[in-house]
Amino acid sequence: MNDRIRLSARDLPRGGKRPVPGIIHLGLGAFFRAHVATYLADAIAESGGDWGVIGASLQSPATRDKLAPQDNVYIAVELGPKDRDYRLMDLISDVVVAPEDPGHLIGLMAAPAIRLVTLTVTEKGYCHEPATGRLMTDHPVIAHDFAHPDSPRSAIGFLVSALDQRRRNGQRPFTMLSCDNLPENGRVLRGLVLEFAGALDPDLARWIETEARFPCCMVDRIVPATTEDDIAAVVEATGRLDLALVMHEPFRQWVIEDDFVDGDRPNLAAAGAEMVADVSPFEAMKLRCLNGTHSTLAYLGYLAGHATIHDAVSDPVFERLCRRLWRDEIIPILIPPQGTDLTAYAEALLERYRNPAIRHATWQIAMDGSQKLPQRILGTIADNLRAERPCPALTLAVAGWMKYVSGYDEAGREIDVRDPLADRLRGIWQAHPDPETRADAYLAQGTVFGMLAGQPGFRADLARACAELDIYGARGAAERVRGRPLP
Repeated sequence: MNDRIRLSARDLPRGGKRPVPGIIHLGLGAFFRAHVATYLADAIAESGGDWGVIGASLQSPATRDKLAPQDNVYIAVELGPKDRDYRLMDLISDVVVAPEDPGHLIGLMAAPAIRLVTLTVTEKGYCHEPATGRLMTDHPVIAHDFAHPDSPRSAIGFLVSALDQRRRNGQRPFTMLSCDNLPENGRVLRGLVLEFAGALDPDLARWIETEARFPCCMVDRIVPATTEDDIAAVVEATGRLDLALVMHEPFRQWVIEDDFVDGDRPNLAAAGAEMVADVSPFEAMKLRCLNGTHSTLAYLGYLAGHATIHDAVSDPVFERLCRRLWRDEIIPILIPPQGTDLTAYAEALLERYRNPAIRHATWQIAMDGSQKLPQRILGTIADNLRAERPCPALTLAVAGWMKYVSGYDEAGREIDVRDPLADRLRGIWQAHPDPETRADAYLAQGTVFGMLAGQPGFRADLARACAELDIYGARGAAERVRGRPLP
């Protein structure tokens, strides 16, 4: 293995100069640090500008507590199939933990120097109904924020409170850039912010609607969870103990709608980002081709005993399932971005999945499925139904999610299900042994299935998939998915 190490103990002395902050990032997880931060660092290196980052954790102090002893410097490790690249990242000047002092974060966001607020708070962090895009006004966090707008807990609450303060101070609003896997993420965020603001102050909502900007974007980079073994390997390779390091694949893509307040933004194009007028074709391609097959492999692969995506696609049954999904059920209903060959794109995805250095856990991808399924899989099923195209593999993936969230795998072992609806969904599978009543029980979860819940054809297909999972198991059911012979 050929490693490239771009760091040493003397590279960044404690207290060294950092980029002046112009960005606040909400949700300082591994994905931001491994993907968005690398683009920002490259943009500053190419074109300069005061675009450093203040990170904000909205729930736990864990990330702050790992970064603070390291002066907020961390290592990003690029995992190639045969080599590794170690890069020292010094973009973050400070990390704040919102629950410790909500007013402090609001004040930071209201500072004139901040022109951009980026978000990676995961799908569930928007406190919305995925099937409708509307704010869950009865969500405990949102209800709290309505009652206490000066000490919010949600990302939406913090955005609105900071924007309100800027308006009262006679300042311009900041641009809000969602980097989460939501279709039309900027428009979803805009709708939620306006809905929340309108309930508090219609004048504030009108100001935000007129003056603020919410560009859509598509992000793509596989970022597996860092393990203790990863930390030990980096110590051995570099001599540095880094509890906040992040691991990522070589591939990266960021497609951004070029719509910022007063046109003020980092020169992200210089870093390789694609600045476009319409993100939606890129977004649909990635959400359905990558995230859709990732979720399929996560649920069915986990149930079949595969711990990682690499393990799953190394199984010929699941490799064929992926190929069939792309060829027969996903690509035919997609409009590709101009100049993009979707078949070649799918082949490149398969090569990324096969990277032996990327140990992307199926359990990690399986988290929060009730929030992810609508945009990753259910939308594709709805499009196929409208086109009168069968989609047995996608329907089996939904049945796999249903079995997974039941809380037990095929061997009867308990699954640590992480999902906002886990308590509501746990046990439905076991309580309804008849496939048709089982399908009805899950379809009754309207916040997940939306319009699909009323489609009799989908109900019948879903019941059939449930029955096959019971009879043949995940691997056997995947092997039985039929379509045209694959080449």
